[in-house]
Amino acid sequence: MAKLIELVLRDQEAFLDELSRRKAEDLDKATATVARIIRRVRFEGDRALVELGRLYDGVDLYPGSFLVAREEIERAAGRLDRALCDALSEAYSRICDYHRAQLPDSWSVRGPDGEIMGQRIGAVESAAVYAPGGKAAYPSSVLMGVAAARTAGVQRVVLLSPPSRDGGLNPAVLFAARLGGVAEIYRLGGAQAVAAAAYGTATVPRVDVIVGPGNIYVTTAKKLVYGTVNVDMLAGPSEILVIADRSADPAWVAADMLSQAEHDQRAGCLLLTNNLPLAEKVQKEIKKQLDTLPRAKIARKAVRKFGAIIFVPTLEKAAELANRIAPEHLELLVADPWDLLGRIRHAGAVFLGPFTPEAVGDYWAGPNHVLPTGGSARAFSPLSVEVFLKRSNLISFNRQAFDRAVGPVTLMARSEGFEGHARSMEIRRETRK
Repeated sequence: MAKLIELVLRDQEAFLDELSRRKAEDLDKATATVARIIRRVRFEGDRALVELGRLYDGVDLYPGSFLVAREEIERAAGRLDRALCDALSEAYSRICDYHRAQLPDSWSVRGPDGEIMGQRIGAVESAAVYAPGGKAAYPSSVLMGVAAARTAGVQRVVLLSPPSRDGGLNPAVLFAARLGGVAEIYRLGGAQAVAAAAYGTATVPRVDVIVGPGNIYVTTAKKLVYGTVNVDMLAGPSEILVIADRSADPAWVAADMLSQAEHDQRAGCLLLTNNLPLAEKVQKEIKKQLDTLPRAKIARKAVRKFGAIIFVPTLEKAAELANRIAPEHLELLVADPWDLLGRIRHAGAVFLGPFTPEAVGDYWAGPNHVLPTGGSARAFSPLSVEVFLKRSNLISFNRQAFDRAVGPVTLMARSEGFEGHARSMEIRRETRK
C-alpha cells in the first residue's frame, strides 16, 4: 500500500531523496556491462550482434535476417483488429499535427554596415527510433518517435526493436512504423542495437540521432554513445505525481497513480493533497484496485517502494514540492487547475483537470509522451522535432563591414596569442584590389 506521509520532514526527505536517486544508481550499475557490449559491437560488428542477441534475447539470428522483410511489414495490418489500426492511424495524425506546430524557421538579420548574420535550420539525414519489445510492445512510442522525426524532415528513419524468441516482431509495432513510412526495421534490441546504430556494422548503417524509450541497458548505451550521435534523453523509470484537492474523485486519483505503477516495479506514483479525507480514501482505493489489476504484481512492488501519499497544508506547498520533484507526468486534479499551473515550473507534461488522465497523453492527445524523468525535467524537455534538427550559423560581411571589424578582430586575436587569425584579417586589408 502507498505510504501515507504527513508533513514529517525526515520521512518525506528520505523518500524524495530515494526517488530522485533511482536513475543515477541504475545507470551506474549498468555502465560497465554496457561499455563492454558497445566495445564488442564497434570492433566485431555483425558477429557481436549475433552472439549478443543469442545471449541477451535468446534468439538465433544471422546478419541477413536482421532486416525485416517488406512483406512481413505489409502483413502486419492483417494481423490486427481493424479498430486498433484505425486508432493508431488517427493518433499518428494527431501527433504529426502537434509536432508541425513546433517547426522553427531559418532566420537572418542585417548589421549596421549591411553584413548578414543568421541561422539555417535543417533536419539530420538519418535517425533511429528504438521500440522496446519482448514481453512488452509499445506501438504508441513508435508513433511518437517516427512522427517527430518525419515532421522534422528526416529522410531515413529506421526502427530498432528486439524480437521474440522466434525472431518475430509485434505486428502493432510494425504497423505503427509503416504508418510513418518506415521500411528499414531491424530485429535488434538492447545496448547492442544502440551501438550498431551509433557506429554502424556491415549490415546496419549508422544514423545521426537515436531516440525512444528502453530498459536501463538501452538508456546507458545512449548515454555512452552520446557525442558520436545525438540522443533524445536518458529516461529512467516512469513516474506520475498527482496534485489533488477535495474536488477530486479518489477512485480516479488511484487509477491514475496505478497507470504508472503498472509500467515497472521501479515506477514512481505520488499524490500531494491538502485534504486528509481524500488521502485516506485514495489509499483504500489503491488497495481495492490492485486486487483486479492484471499487472498487479509489478504495480504492488512499485507502490510499496516508490508510492506515497503526502499530506500538505496548501496547494501552494504542493506546487513547491512538485517543482522540487520535477516529475515526468504531473496531473492537476484541483478545482482550478489553470490557476495552479502558474506555480508549476518543472514537469515533463502537465495534465489539467479531471478529464485529462495521463493515459490520454500516452496514446491520443498529440504532444510527445517521451518525457524527461527522475527530476531531469528541471533542465530537459520532451522529445520534439528539435532533436532531429541542426543549425548552421550564417555570416556574410561586405567590404564596409570588414573594414570596421579588422581592427577589433586583430586586437582580440593577438591578445589570445593567435597571430594567424590576425594576419588573415590584415592580408585582406593590405592586398585587396
